[in-house]
Amino acid sequence: MPRLLREINDRAALDLLLATGPMTRGQIGELTGLSKVTASQTLARLEERGLVEVVGAQAGGRGPNAALYSVIASSAYVAGLEVGPNLISTAIADINGRTVAEVAVDPTGHDDPVPVVHDAIMKACRTAKVSAAKLRGVVIGTPGVVDPRSGDVRFSFDLPGWHEGIREALAGDLKREVMIENDVNLAAIAEQADGAAQGRGDFVLLWSDRGLGMAVMLGGKLHRGRSGSAGEIGYLPVPGVPLPEDIRTSPGRLPSLAGGLQSLVSAEAVAELARSHGFEVDNAGQSVQVAVAAGAEGEPLLDEIAHRLALGVAAVCVILDPGLVVLAGEVGHAGGEALTSRVEEAVARICPVRPQVVTTAVTDPHPVLRGAVLAALDRARGELLTS
Repeated sequence: MPRLLREINDRAALDLLLATGPMTRGQIGELTGLSKVTASQTLARLEERGLVEVVGAQAGGRGPNAALYSVIASSAYVAGLEVGPNLISTAIADINGRTVAEVAVDPTGHDDPVPVVHDAIMKACRTAKVSAAKLRGVVIGTPGVVDPRSGDVRFSFDLPGWHEGIREALAGDLKREVMIENDVNLAAIAEQADGAAQGRGDFVLLWSDRGLGMAVMLGGKLHRGRSGSAGEIGYLPVPGVPLPEDIRTSPGRLPSLAGGLQSLVSAEAVAELARSHGFEVDNAGQSVQVAVAAGAEGEPLLDEIAHRLALGVAAVCVILDPGLVVLAGEVGHAGGEALTSRVEEAVARICPVRPQVVTTAVTDPHPVLRGAVLAALDRARGELLTS
């Protein structure tokens, strides 16, 4: 059998086992189109490489029970990280996607991200009792714009130390490939896998939390744009609001967001709006929660928050018409159906497109971290047979 054909068969069987869990040789053959002989040869090769093993038996008809094959969970691991100005969270998962350790470290006082990320990953590996040499994928989620060509953070308000060359420095330090991805994009990956966007190839996720961002999924793939700035909706000019001015990305200078949509729906703006409606609140999420709990008294506040969010949603929908909009982050999660229904109505009033607007359905309390793990698994599984 030609080598290429063997590799194709091995990949098909391995992908099937990763996606569905334990299966018999007959089930693998039926779902991949492989003959019994070819399926047996394929499983033998995967066993020899330490990638699959027999984990049990399934009762059949009159003949002997059929062996159940499964991917060996410990054959490879991945690391997903969520990086913020005050916390770096790290999760280690086995190749089947089960999280085996999750730790957090404080990066405060460290200007160089490389040793901080190194220590976070090593701490997580020690907690999981996994050798760092078994890591086959590392994905890091950060706020800000990630250049799709270099893989580096072009700029971020909260992470001035994450500059050009950091990705290469991290890869050199960890002695493996490292991927840096925008945090909202990773939240969208989690939403597509575990949340409200399952089975949807086209959708947008509007993240309203400490910052404002949007992820765009088209044809089942993230749309990052030529410079990686797709979804930077905080810069969107809106009527009656000053334009963002003096936006520069030169080293040592942070871009300005004193205007645009961000000035209407930032965490500070939402909390200030709630106070103007007579609610004593500390943050944006609490602003939405008290408005929902207040019933009729909170409706004017919810209407205004929905109107502001709808300005951004409408602008995106008249161009992309994604069909589905997911509200996530602190504000989206707190608003629930009371907020999504208002946003949907507001969008329909101001543009000819009426998307379905829903609240995030990801149950993991750290969707960005979950997305980082999923992205790392995708990379690791694609390279498992070649490593």
